Amino acid sequence: MSELNLRARKQQRARDEIIEAAYALFAERGYPVVTVADIADRAEVGRTTFFRYFGDKQEVVFANEQDWLDDVTRRYRDASTGREPTLAQALVSLRDVAEAVSAAATKDPRRYRVREQLIADNPELTDRAARKRRRFAELLTEILREQGAEPSTATLAPQVALACFTAGHEIAGTDPRKLWPAVAAAFDALGIA
Repeated sequence: MSELNLRARKQQRARDEIIEAAYALFAERGYPVVTVADIADRAEVGRTTFFRYFGDKQEVVFANEQDWLDDVTRRYRDASTGREPTLAQALVSLRDVAEAVSAAATKDPRRYRVREQLIADNPELTDRAARKRRRFAELLTEILREQGAEPSTATLAPQVALACFTAGHEIAGTDPRKLWPAVAAAFDALGIA
């Protein structure tokens, strides 16, 4: 086993322990009163180690989101047909992206419930979640432009997909089993196949 693999596993383990410690503390004490020092102490790491993985305690709540968004956008880029997508084609593709995002977000149902409740109960997390969704829509716009989509399609399709995801997310609430069906129903209401 290489030293690099061992180091990567140790780093992943430390990151996972920080996330687990944070979620446990948020559940016990409530998000607003938990400090970075509390999280580091519970995870048995130093503050420097905490900041190696996370910029602040808000980022712990969104810990794995960037990884699965990167994966989804990579797959979306790789799925390019080489032809300029129409609005309907872009929306069909973005429906698949929304399904992948929903699956990744709800992979751990317990964590999903806690995370969604934390976001709902804390305005700074609500704001950060909204900013992250907007950034994802902007990234999808960039990808559609790279694929040669008309400017109106490249702009409109991600916004419509974001609206479908947001509507489904609000309907599902904190129930991970309801997220994808609610998002899918929002896309279905558009009448495109």
